Amino acid sequence: MRRKEREVKGISDLVSIIEKCDVCTLVLHNEGIPYLLPLNFGYEVLDGVVHLFFHSAMEGTKFDIMKRDARASFEMHANHQLEYFEEQGYCTMSYESVIGTGKMHIIDNPQEKEKALRKIMDQYHEKDAYFNPAAIPRTKVYKLIVESMSGKSKPPRKTF
Repeated sequence: MRRKEREVKGISDLVSIIEKCDVCTLVLHNEGIPYLLPLNFGYEVLDGVVHLFFHSAMEGTKFDIMKRDARASFEMHANHQLEYFEEQGYCTMSYESVIGTGKMHIIDNPQEKEKALRKIMDQYHEKDAYFNPAAIPRTKVYKLIVESMSGKSKPPRKTF
């Protein structure tokens, strides 16, 4: 990372950024062409490893790609804010972001699917918000087990 002073290190600091995000862009490897998917997500940390959870319809291009190549990358960001310093004729953007790589896994077990869907709900609602269990058998659930991850933060610059 070129700007070391912006690097975010440590799993707890990276997870604190993840908690603030509302979209995760998943990148699959489609025979040499990146296939990007902006998705809602949930997460958990198990033994220091981040697991990102996603859901969608039962079929689609992304699953064909995952069958051929389980490798994936992701990106998410939060707290982005344009800063304009008119007198200096300068503008910049403050932000926090996390990027990483890992392997995709389909979740078929109904109990694991329910747990993953609850993690997704927890990202957007108060903990233990109700969702209809009838959705479980008609929803495809999958996860990215993160193998590498890094973060970056550029706080707002109050004065020039």
